[in-house]
Amino acid sequence: MTTPSLILAIDQGTSGSRALVMDRTGRVLGYGYCALPRLYPQPGWVEQDPDTLSAGVAQAITAAIAEAGCQPSDLAACGIAGQRNTDFVWDAVTGRPLAKAITWQDLRTTGLVEEMSAWPRAGEWRHRLGYFPGPYSSAMHLAWRMRHQPAVAEAARTGRLRIGFSANWLLTSLGRPAGHYLDYGLVQQMGLFDFRRGQYWREWMEALAVPPNALPWPVPTVYEFGDLQVTGPDGSTANVPVLAVIGNEQAALLGHDCRHPGDAECSHGTASFVDVVMGGTAPVQEKLNVYYAWSLPDQNGQPVHTYCLEADTTVTGAAIRWMREQARLFDRDEEVGPLAASVPDSGGVVFVPAFTGLNVPYNDSSARGAILGLTLGSSRGHIVRAFLESLGFQVRAILETIHAETGLQVARLSMGGGITRSDEACQIQADLLGIPVVRPAFTENAARAAALLAGLGLGWWAGLDDLPPLPGPATVFEPRMSAAQRDEAYTRWQEAVSRTRHWMKDEG
Repeated sequence: MTTPSLILAIDQGTSGSRALVMDRTGRVLGYGYCALPRLYPQPGWVEQDPDTLSAGVAQAITAAIAEAGCQPSDLAACGIAGQRNTDFVWDAVTGRPLAKAITWQDLRTTGLVEEMSAWPRAGEWRHRLGYFPGPYSSAMHLAWRMRHQPAVAEAARTGRLRIGFSANWLLTSLGRPAGHYLDYGLVQQMGLFDFRRGQYWREWMEALAVPPNALPWPVPTVYEFGDLQVTGPDGSTANVPVLAVIGNEQAALLGHDCRHPGDAECSHGTASFVDVVMGGTAPVQEKLNVYYAWSLPDQNGQPVHTYCLEADTTVTGAAIRWMREQARLFDRDEEVGPLAASVPDSGGVVFVPAFTGLNVPYNDSSARGAILGLTLGSSRGHIVRAFLESLGFQVRAILETIHAETGLQVARLSMGGGITRSDEACQIQADLLGIPVVRPAFTENAARAAALLAGLGLGWWAGLDDLPPLPGPATVFEPRMSAAQRDEAYTRWQEAVSRTRHWMKDEG
């Protein structure tokens, strides 16, 4: 029997699940994907079906094995990059889900967030948790479940309730967990963990009525999490050890080879997330989210934490969908780049895509979207180009906030996500940021990070600096705009933003 020589990686995301098979050189041999439908049972509610998710991951794994031309027994280990703040609840005895998963896009807890903001110690949230627990936070989802889902409350009363993210659920539904474990970064994402003290915040959990014995125990990112049973296209199976679990945004950061302080990555998805590596010290922050990036075990198995700063926009992919489906500016997303390139500039049009408010540094949920500067000569191209410019302006605002708060100067920005397939989109962002924008040739970087971390667990590489580099040549977009032009455009953007702020408040 040959020694297993390949790694399986899973990237379980909001809209779909990916799997890939990688060898020791970092070469991807097989890939599989399965879309994941979202459920909208009520306005503002966004859910996922746990069994559908598991079935989709299994399908993606089988497809990746088939393309790689290998057997399940060839897989030495598995790494999982999973959704953050999409929480799953199940019965510890039967292993069956107790309710649908509530996603990070769900808004049902908006009133609960307002209610809990009156909690006497709410002022400690950002310092202890690393961020403000808004409606997207699993902490609020779980408190809502305890009030409104009798099956969940009963399982909590009998000690059978288990709470986790998709990584936990996959181990439960498709394999055998070694324990109820989750890496420190994903534990922090639940919004219940005092990450500066390295323990759950007991008083906060009591205020929310979340039972502590239902929660996962924090462990390093590289750890023996259990086994996953995988199936090949011929029906053969194998139990593959899961040796790494990480949140998908942190995985994207690592997968883009961002590993040292100041390294930064921007993922343009449903929203846009900017993550910057901070190193081994967690700064005190009031404007930016402070997260564990990853936690690697030392020689004694104790976690050595690396931290990152994160900030996000409210919408990106969602705004593109609005332009396509509601405004009917184009029929296919691939038209965005050519439309923007059809005009030399935005013709004075400024697009503030504050459909659900504005995030860092404005933090104004009452702001609303606006397209300003329209004339009878304004075309679809001008509006679409103005939207692409809005991405650059929003990322610039985030990077300026990071510099002002920490002193870190981001010298170049690695970028991924659907919109970055457009050269025009990348060039516009480089122009407006005034720094090089780097687009790797390889795009499945969250899954890649999960595979590399699992390889660390196997001892294939000694540390992060020994990992194989990103495959393929990257495309680097150098800024072409002068500093004066860049600043003038940014000033006009800020003026437009000021006109959209507090809109809902002003309208009562």
